[in-house]
Amino acid sequence: MDDKRFWQATIEELQQGFVYDPIHEAYNCLICNQSYIKGVIYPSGDMLYDAEKAVRHHIEHEHDSMLDYFLGMNKQYTSLTEHQQALIAYFREGLSDRDIAAKLGASPSTIRNHRFKLKEKEKQSRVFLAMMGLLKDEAQDKETLIDIHRGATMVDERFAITEQEKQKVLKTYIDDKTGELIQFPSKEKRKIIVLQYIFKKFDASKTYTEKEINEVIRNFYSDFATIRRYLIEYGFIDRSQDCTQYWVKH
Repeated sequence: MDDKRFWQATIEELQQGFVYDPIHEAYNCLICNQSYIKGVIYPSGDMLYDAEKAVRHHIEHEHDSMLDYFLGMNKQYTSLTEHQQALIAYFREGLSDRDIAAKLGASPSTIRNHRFKLKEKEKQSRVFLAMMGLLKDEAQDKETLIDIHRGATMVDERFAITEQEKQKVLKTYIDDKTGELIQFPSKEKRKIIVLQYIFKKFDASKTYTEKEINEVIRNFYSDFATIRRYLIEYGFIDRSQDCTQYWVKH
């Protein structure tokens, strides 16, 4: 699972849903990290696709669209209320303000005002991105913060962790010879760092049974039940209601 690739993608790359990796000559899906190698032909039904068309086909058929994915993201990332998310979904359908108002039990002028506010939000976001880009260039990223996994159930000061802090915690809690967890920390920030370390060992494209989840965790720590519980609680992995299937939370 490559959250770093997702958060470092350009606006255009986020909109199209994939990035091109020139080192490995591959197109990678930003949602599930599925990779398509340049020069390889990929069959799908009766069709054959080159790598770029294959990743576009994959996103459309496996994830519906990037807009659907963004609308499903935690509002702490999008800063959208449920009402605003619903409005954007209606705007995509091409409905008029009057039609949307009828569906929501509001007046057309209210919908028009919401449309205006979203446009203003877009302008503010562009300026903010430009400011942060300039700040990053000038500060040269001296205090780089770790990336937050996209399934995070909370986004607060517990994630204000620098790369330096992360490496220090890993050095303390992870055996550098075996890669095993020496002890599960009690402090929240340290828990997150350790859980991120274990989380990266899961295959984002795979659905696991509970036994398989436990086996992966057991490679790092004997108390797999505790780690499994925290992985779910912190939004690293998700599971079916009957607890028979587990997967990386995108």
